[in-house]
Amino acid sequence: MSKQMPPPMSGEEVRRRFVAFFTARDHREVPSSSLVPHDDPTVLLTTAGMQQMTPYFLALEQPPAPRMVSVQKCFRTVDIDEVGDESHCTFFFMLGNFSVGDYFKQESLEWSWEFLTGELGIPADRLYPTVHPDDAEALRIWRDDIGIAEERIGRLDDNWWGPVGPTGPNGPDSEIYFDRGPEHGCGEPDCAPGCDCERYLEVWNNVFMEFVQLPDGSRTPLPRVHVDTGMGLERLVMVMQGADSVYDIDLYQAIIQHVAGLADVTYGIDAEHDRALRIIADHARGGAFLIADGVLPGNEGRSYVLRRILRRAVRAGRKLGLEEPFLAGVAGMVIDQFAVHYRELSDRRMQIEKVLSHEEESFGRTLHAGMARFQSLVEDLAREAGERGESVAQTLPGREIFRLYDTYGFPFDLTVELAREQGLAVDQTGYEQALAEQRAISRGGASDAFRDRARSRAELYVTIAGGATQFLGYEETAAEARILGLVMADGAVDEAEAGQAVEVVLERTAFYGESGGQIGDTGTMRADTGVIDIDDTFKPTPDVFVHRGIVAEGFVRTGEQVRAEVDASRRGAIRRNHTATHLLHRALRDILGEATRQAGSLVAPDRLRFDFTSLDAVSGDQLRAVAAIVNHEIARNTPVTTESKAYQEAVAGGATALFGEKYGDTVRVVAIPGFSQELCGGTHVHATGDIGPFLIVAEGSVAAGVRRIEAVTGEAAIERMLTQQRLLEESGRTLRVTWSEVPEQIDALQERVRGLERESERLRGQLAAARAGDLLDSAVDVNGLRVLAARADVDGKDALRQMGDRLRDRMGSGVVVLGAVIDGMPSLLAMVTPDLVARGVKAGDIVRETAAIVDGRGGGRAELAEAGGKDAQQLDAALAAVAGIVERGASR
Repeated sequence: MSKQMPPPMSGEEVRRRFVAFFTARDHREVPSSSLVPHDDPTVLLTTAGMQQMTPYFLALEQPPAPRMVSVQKCFRTVDIDEVGDESHCTFFFMLGNFSVGDYFKQESLEWSWEFLTGELGIPADRLYPTVHPDDAEALRIWRDDIGIAEERIGRLDDNWWGPVGPTGPNGPDSEIYFDRGPEHGCGEPDCAPGCDCERYLEVWNNVFMEFVQLPDGSRTPLPRVHVDTGMGLERLVMVMQGADSVYDIDLYQAIIQHVAGLADVTYGIDAEHDRALRIIADHARGGAFLIADGVLPGNEGRSYVLRRILRRAVRAGRKLGLEEPFLAGVAGMVIDQFAVHYRELSDRRMQIEKVLSHEEESFGRTLHAGMARFQSLVEDLAREAGERGESVAQTLPGREIFRLYDTYGFPFDLTVELAREQGLAVDQTGYEQALAEQRAISRGGASDAFRDRARSRAELYVTIAGGATQFLGYEETAAEARILGLVMADGAVDEAEAGQAVEVVLERTAFYGESGGQIGDTGTMRADTGVIDIDDTFKPTPDVFVHRGIVAEGFVRTGEQVRAEVDASRRGAIRRNHTATHLLHRALRDILGEATRQAGSLVAPDRLRFDFTSLDAVSGDQLRAVAAIVNHEIARNTPVTTESKAYQEAVAGGATALFGEKYGDTVRVVAIPGFSQELCGGTHVHATGDIGPFLIVAEGSVAAGVRRIEAVTGEAAIERMLTQQRLLEESGRTLRVTWSEVPEQIDALQERVRGLERESERLRGQLAAARAGDLLDSAVDVNGLRVLAARADVDGKDALRQMGDRLRDRMGSGVVVLGAVIDGMPSLLAMVTPDLVARGVKAGDIVRETAAIVDGRGGGRAELAEAGGKDAQQLDAALAAVAGIVERGASR
């Protein structure tokens, strides 16, 4: 007779007992890792407790202890659309114990059984283990050591776990199922663990990591074997509380009852209400934990997952009649419930509530307008179907779905869900085509138009800034600042959301605004509620900085604090190139003379461009001398100094001012002591040695008296030199000489080629003369006129003309018409000597008539004309017609 289940146990107690059980067995409790995987691009979110263990299993990192236990936050997106039924959820906690090269199958399986039957008191006859068919060791342990009858041990082919993603550790596993009773089963005689019915509930999985899967799909043994176990806390609590659903346990019920109270409904009475309550409970938990781990609503990746579940929760609330914002309050309950174990919830309470409130308010407006339009669309389609004699419209057109998205902000996945509820399919292909067309139009100039309009609105930016922007970029690459204003295409706004292009004015910034030839900085701005990717910074006036970008996640509002971080690596490359332009300027004046002046520049991360005045071309020797001077100054590693001075004092002290540039009373002098000093507001390296190699890649004229040098420095110069070295060495191997002999060998080969070309030309002339002699024998007499119409075996039009010239000269008086097929197309050439032109025979007339026969056109002078056609098969017919054409011409 089966032993009775123990009294119900709270979720908190089950969690406490699990951790205590394994810490008593020398396991170290480790905190849950973030829901955002660390350094693992193969997965979107953390889906299992073992993900943080993977580096230890692969011996890439040293574990904090060989034995560990954790309660991991997990989020799985595969069942989002199913959430709302009694079993599916997206967010859950996974209990897990782990061994990194320590214990293996024996201890793992024995402790699992001991915890379930001894610590929790679950009757042994309600638990059924399963093993992989090839795992004889696990079968033996269950049968001989733990004492489970062999007929109670299932053998399942899918008892193999992993890897997470295309590569990683994996191995056989052994699951433990709980028998919920025959009333939950399918009634089939072969019903057992692994059956699709709901009788047997998997509660624990012991995974034995023995292999690693490689990118090609093959498996190789791990140097050491490991254990990874996973047990869903909610499922185990469901067993311990005798609940029919995970949503009936205390970990969910506090949330569900709170929302039910807000909506004035009772859980367990109405199926639609219950579904909405379960959606809110799951998505509020998941949303709070995702935001706490740094995820913000957006349109891509994990940000879109968050946005999607929050929108599903809002819609579920509207179905319950909750028209006022409620998600932040529900999240507050989640925080209160779990912050004792996950401090990030309480640390980011304000951020979580602010993000949820904004997303709910924003989507609430979208939902109200979009739902009305959706229902109108369905009714219109039903009416049109009725007019056609159809019972119901079957499919929502893709372009109408796109219009819902484009006009009302109605997300595609919500349209799909609504359509499914009404028994309708959706035209996804049509939707994607309309979306692609709209994106193509946007790429075709919207960005440039935005920027052009923005740069003409200097007054607006100055008003927003209220004064000069404090620039910190000479010393810093990041700054905490307040958003003074947000500007979009149509003007100033209070907030901007994910996916929107926006310009940001801050009270202070480390971002350099494009000026003095140096392009603007890029980077990231992070607020509590959103992230902006900055792709440009410019200065509409000398003292105001404007940052332009796209809201990548969440939303931002005027007045919020942000951390604005410059892309430091890109800035470093720009600094190297900017200081290099100063060295280049001075070196050019040393070599070409003091009259040489800067006429423009571009300082970008991948290159520098320097325009300078010079009436004469720069020789190769001069360019090499300039590059040598620059690299010599770099090698000296001279500290670069900056100093603010009065303009007149700076110029009097020898600082170079650019012609036509406007300067204030106080200027910034950038000096390389003993070599160069210029008035400059740009960012520079600390010492010339930071620049690295300097390499001129191009030089030429760009205007009268103005020339341009393009150059690279640092990593770009190194990459170019390594490429040049590789190509030179490969050329040497091909030519079978040393790399230093390559130029000489190329010169020799070129001279040889020229000699061969001269010889080839001589031989072609001889061949053409011989052919011309043969062709002359085929000339015919037409009313006393000598006419030659023949095919010529040539490979180009130039050769065709050369042969025609020879034949005409040798004939003295006559008509020459040659035809050839060149590159698959027919070509015709007609020549008439002057004496016959006087008698009315014209080359142009001959070509026009023969060209028509080969489906072509042509023309020319009376003495020389050419034509091309399309039908090479008619070339002989065209040549055969020449005699008749000449006869008619001579008779006129």
